[in-house]
Amino acid sequence: MVTACDVPPGVVTGDNLLKLLKHAKDNGYAIPAFNCTTTSTCNAVMEAGKKLNSPVMIQVSNGGGCYFAGKSTKDPNAAAAGAVSMALHVRQMAPYYGIPVVLHSDHCAKKLLPWFDGMLEADEAYFKQYGEPLYSSHMLDLSEEPDEENIAICVKYFERLVKMKIWLEMEIGITGGEEDGVNNEDIDPEKLYTTPEQVWSVYEALSKIGDMFSIAAAFGNVHGVYKPGNVSLQPERLGKHQTYAKEKLGTDEEKPIYLVMHGGSGSTDEEIATAVKNGVVKMNIDTDTQWAYWDGLRAFEADKHDYLQGQIGNPTGADKPNKKFYDPRVWLRKAEEAMVDRCSVSIEKLNAKDSYPAKVPEAGTAPIYNFKPANPVAAAASQGMNAIKGAMHKVGL
Repeated sequence: MVTACDVPPGVVTGDNLLKLLKHAKDNGYAIPAFNCTTTSTCNAVMEAGKKLNSPVMIQVSNGGGCYFAGKSTKDPNAAAAGAVSMALHVRQMAPYYGIPVVLHSDHCAKKLLPWFDGMLEADEAYFKQYGEPLYSSHMLDLSEEPDEENIAICVKYFERLVKMKIWLEMEIGITGGEEDGVNNEDIDPEKLYTTPEQVWSVYEALSKIGDMFSIAAAFGNVHGVYKPGNVSLQPERLGKHQTYAKEKLGTDEEKPIYLVMHGGSGSTDEEIATAVKNGVVKMNIDTDTQWAYWDGLRAFEADKHDYLQGQIGNPTGADKPNKKFYDPRVWLRKAEEAMVDRCSVSIEKLNAKDSYPAKVPEAGTAPIYNFKPANPVAAAASQGMNAIKGAMHKVGL
């Protein structure tokens, strides 16, 4: 039985996030990161975490942010505004589920940097008022760019992130398949496998700035849905990255790097377990939960088909109302329940079940709102201290 990580329930940031991810790495589990597009899917993820006593990550893609803002909203800032909307909802409700929740933004390619910049503006404004960032972590996916440019841009943004203790996830090496409008189905297969030297070059550059970063190193990962065996996943390569870094650092730590797994589609349970064993602390899940959400609705419609053909009239009588069947709260709940079940499967596969006994507050004790302005003096002091720590880290203190 794993001793629970000593972090509070609700959205975790800064030192608490570092503590949580270190706990995962040290205790052989990874935190599932679920892409969400609505408050309904966010709630399903948190419900699964509460049900299985596990921390969870809720992440938003650029397309997910646009959807949160409303598909008819064509403003260039819609994706960032939608991402802010999702974060505020999760922050409001997370304490009710009694588990740690990591708020994360997913793949951001070079062409999407204006979206990233918008979220960072929101982080900085939130930090100024509340003493912590809106989001726990952000991801830059510049894997399609030359390695030197990829790393240089990550360094530039990481210098900005460390001031708020925001975690940075970056990708080097390309994840195959297609997701959220990015298609790498015809990519050179060799680019699907990152080398230890590439991973070290990232670690070497970012560790000079801070320690709150993780690397998504490609090892044959593919977005989308594939039969097990149809994807040549090689998670043992992750162990080589750790060994290489350990030798370079001259440390006794077996897994000095925080690694991330993308595109787990087509992966066997054994491959996922090997990835976690080699230092993966986060795995992305999207395709399977999308299907689960739909499948819950599909099953409900099939079961209640004759009650969903009109507002009035069903097998029990021509004048009988059907509102209790077509009410969105009914069929959306069926979709949520199916998604909760699929999220639970991922939690178990990643060995995260029972890693954090849910601390659900007693009825009526959770705050109805969480937007208490921070003490401006304390917030300024926190910001100044983070700047000092960042400067000390740079000079090796």
